[in-house]
Amino acid sequence: MAQQRDLYEVLGVSRDATQDDIKKAYRRLARAHHPDLNQDDPEAERRFKEVSLAYETLSDPAKRRQYDVFGGEGFSPDMFSFGDVGDIFEAFFGRSPFGGGTATRTRSSRGRDLHMVMELGFEEAVFGVKKDVELQNRETCERCDGVGAEPGTSPSRCSTCGGSGQVSDMRRSIFGTVMTSRPCSRCGGEGEEIASPCTACRGDGRVPVNQTVAVEVPPGVAHGMELRVEAAGEGGRRGAPPGDLYLTLSVEPHPVFARRGSDLICALEVPLTTAILGGEIEIETLDGAEPIRVAAGTAPGSVLHLRGKGVPHLGRRGRGDLLVRMDVDVPEKLGKQERRLVEQLAEERGERGRLRGRLRPPE
Repeated sequence: MAQQRDLYEVLGVSRDATQDDIKKAYRRLARAHHPDLNQDDPEAERRFKEVSLAYETLSDPAKRRQYDVFGGEGFSPDMFSFGDVGDIFEAFFGRSPFGGGTATRTRSSRGRDLHMVMELGFEEAVFGVKKDVELQNRETCERCDGVGAEPGTSPSRCSTCGGSGQVSDMRRSIFGTVMTSRPCSRCGGEGEEIASPCTACRGDGRVPVNQTVAVEVPPGVAHGMELRVEAAGEGGRRGAPPGDLYLTLSVEPHPVFARRGSDLICALEVPLTTAILGGEIEIETLDGAEPIRVAAGTAPGSVLHLRGKGVPHLGRRGRGDLLVRMDVDVPEKLGKQERRLVEQLAEERGERGRLRGRLRPPE
């Protein structure tokens, strides 16, 4: 038998923790490890039971004293069952904002959230776009209106659990008799039995469909962001509300522009003579052609800011800037006349022959 972890360690509190500290730790961990919120994690149920055991023990002064004296003898996560997030909130805050308690958990549970990847072009992410997303989904069955029973019939109360969805067991421990609950195996925790399942949905209350969802992508989104489309997820069972659709954005890179927040960055090859004498160069931005002025004596690596030519700020007004880095194009080969002119310029500036270099710190 595996050794039971220290219950204080499970909750992440010290041995002199107050009841308020223990309650706060349980609320945080229960929400983080609840199986309903971690359906793809096979270890979630075990961790939740472990957290529940720790809280049930340490929140009771008498049980806590006995645990401090005798240790974990007689304790096991199997002694405790778990409800949904609504049960946790109801235990601490009164009526649950998620709906009813354990007895109606499955009947009133909302549909699963769906997750997909949406491919976007660079400019679609910058300026926003409306796109249709094709997905395979499950929606409420029209034949039975989501009830799961053939029209003209209705589900009946489970004969095993009496409609509670739970069955109870008795177990003896060092504290006496402990009553535990688990989902009813006959109705699967539904609390209801369907004698005549709907022929369209086979009692599930939902049918598979190919669905098209219109999605409006706002301007300024970036690669890796996630969009939520409310109520576009899987339909809920027994007429419960649907889940949501989550779209992870995958943005194609641009061949010219790189993105840094709301700013765009690119490099411009400037002819040597233009960098020396100055001049005007027309470049192609995301908004179209834009003339820029290159100042005389422009140094390689200098950056020109084009205000408001970057990416729109997500969720607010204004745009970032377009940062153009000047890469001076120094020719590798010169014709005879070109070389003669450059040599003449070097003589005029006293830059012929061996020169004495001047070092300076990098900027």
